[in-house]
This record gives sequence, C-alpha cells and structure tokens, in this order.
Amino acid sequence: MLNKELISATIPTLNLKDSVFQALELMSEFHVMQLAVVADDKYLGFVSEDDLMNVDENLTLQSLEAHFSKAAVRANTHFMEAVQVVNDHNLSIIPVVEPENVFAGVITAADLLKQLGKTTGANEPGGIIVLEMEQRSFSFSEISKLVETNDAQITQLNTNWDTSTGSFIVTLKINKFEISDIIATFQRYEYQIKYYFGEELYENELRSNYDHLMNYLSI
Repeated sequence: MLNKELISATIPTLNLKDSVFQALELMSEFHVMQLAVVADDKYLGFVSEDDLMNVDENLTLQSLEAHFSKAAVRANTHFMEAVQVVNDHNLSIIPVVEPENVFAGVITAADLLKQLGKTTGANEPGGIIVLEMEQRSFSFSEISKLVETNDAQITQLNTNWDTSTGSFIVTLKINKFEISDIIATFQRYEYQIKYYFGEELYENELRSNYDHLMNYLSI
C-alpha cells in the first residue's frame, strides 16, 4: 500500500493568512494535533497544537512560518515510511507530498494503524507466540517447519530488538488458537518462549468435559 492510497479526504489544511485561533479551532473540530499549511498547492510545513498554545491567538501563521515542521512522506513510497515518521515525531497526521513539494494530502495516524493491522494480520483469527533468541540463531525455515509439524501455519512473522535486554524478538501469528502443542514443540527444541496468547488445549478439553457433565445432569 502506497502513502497516496491512504490519504484522508476529510482533514482540512491551513494557509498563511489563517490565525492561530482558527488553526486551534480546526484541530479541535477534527480531533488532530497537527495541520498542514499549504500555499499555491505547495506544502510549507505543519503546525502543532502544543506550539500554538503558547503564542498569541490573533497572530497569523505567516508570522510563525520559520517554526513550521517540515516532516512529510512521499506519495509513491510504502506506507511503512509514514508509520516510521508518525512514530518518530508522535504525530496524529502526516503530510504527503508529490515531486517538487506539491501537497497531496495527509494520512491520519488512525488510518495508518488500521492498515498496519491488516498488513500484520492483527485482524485475522489465531494465536500469537513470541520467541526470544540470539539473532544468529534465527532460522525462518526451522521455525516454520516446527509450526507446520503441528498442522498449523505462520500467517505473519515479525522481528525486532528488545532494547532493554538486547534480545532478538520473533513474533509469530499462527492460523489456529490451540497452540499448546506448538508451544511444547518449541520447548522441546529449546526455544525460549517470551509470551504466548491463544487457547490451551487442556482448557478446551476441560470445557468439553464440563459441557458433557452439564448435558448429563440436565437429562
């Protein structure tokens, strides 16, 4: 998904003649903390609510132009670039530009989160297993094989560094909820399991036995 495909049609822009008061009013109305400033279809930068709260509300944005943030993403790059910029600058919107700084629109952080959820499979049913290891020990083929031996598949795999421990973290999304057999397999092969989220097989069996008992008692 490209950035230009996620542009919001509802978020307004500002111009240099707008006042600080007008900018703050629009931010409040559209529930955003930043708005882009545009002149002659060119992106000039954006202003933030935090910055405007500390200045005279009657000033025009033109008087603050030197303090505009220039952060933006290109229209034809992958949306993960926008995710990175939003995270780096703690933004509620990210402006999108075409060549020569032509303003294309903005993407909201909420829309980025939705797309990220689709891309990572967060909205797909299944269990999650988080492994902790040294990076040199990471082998996608081996991890995939261990999952598949339990009649399951990896629908999403993500890696990152845990900065607090220096560990290499591997997060797996599995296409089934009952993951106790997969957990046991990883433990048998001496994988360090940091977290797991799913249904334990024994819990399902316990529930089944309970249901059978209730059916028996109701006869």
